[in-house]
Amino acid sequence: AEEGEGGSAEEKALQHRDGARPTLGTGSCLGALAAIVLTLRTVRWGATDEECDATMPGDAYLATDGRARVAMTRAVSIDAPPDSVWPWLAQMGRGAGWYSYDALDNGRKRSAEHIVSWIPTPEVGDASPIGVIRHLVPGAEITWWVEGVRFVGSTASLAFDVRLTAREAGSRLVVRITAEAKGGAARPALAAFRPMDGLMARRQLVGIRERVEQYGARTSNPDRPETGDRDQYQNHQVIYRSGERAGTPGKDLAQRWRDAAIERGCVDL
Repeated sequence: AEEGEGGSAEEKALQHRDGARPTLGTGSCLGALAAIVLTLRTVRWGATDEECDATMPGDAYLATDGRARVAMTRAVSIDAPPDSVWPWLAQMGRGAGWYSYDALDNGRKRSAEHIVSWIPTPEVGDASPIGVIRHLVPGAEITWWVEGVRFVGSTASLAFDVRLTAREAGSRLVVRITAEAKGGAARPALAAFRPMDGLMARRQLVGIRERVEQYGARTSNPDRPETGDRDQYQNHQVIYRSGERAGTPGKDLAQRWRDAAIERGCVDL
């Protein structure tokens, strides 16, 4: 009678086990699909087809020898004119922090929420953890460049382009990270880099927009007055063209990239 009502206990266990397989498989497929969608969205978050296809200055600084490459273009519209946006871009990564997830990329230091008085205007040759400024059009474009980054068993080069243009009564900000890599793990390394960078880049663009639209180009912050400490708003060190420094001493990637750029003759200091 017991078997007639559904089979033995062993058969029921087998049926339950076999029935669970599609559920597990479906969950794995959904997880993989979600990861793919997330990666695709962050790779070109906010950017139009025209912005993704446009040439950037940093394109000229990367090789064309068939290395693995990924280009990630993101964009945001800001309800403020370019002259209110540019000061925030000019100090980003140069002592003011990165406006992204400060706990992850700024040593838990809170990025500036005003235009910092002691940060000099950007110049070609300024160096930070993401490279050296190699191209600059004041008020419109900045390109950071770095070569020889070791990442997940590969060697990579990177160009970080920032482009600001007027858009009706406001501004359009487009940023592009182009990375190329060589080595046996080049393609997996770039595949891992894309979603990681995408989340940070999206938060950075939103952080810039929030600061500009909320604070304009204010030159002080009553809630967090300047102390004069050169590491108040940024953890990793920056070296200005003049040789002066900001950030935490000993965080010396900026020095490494600066030396490499001088050795390659990419900047004339």
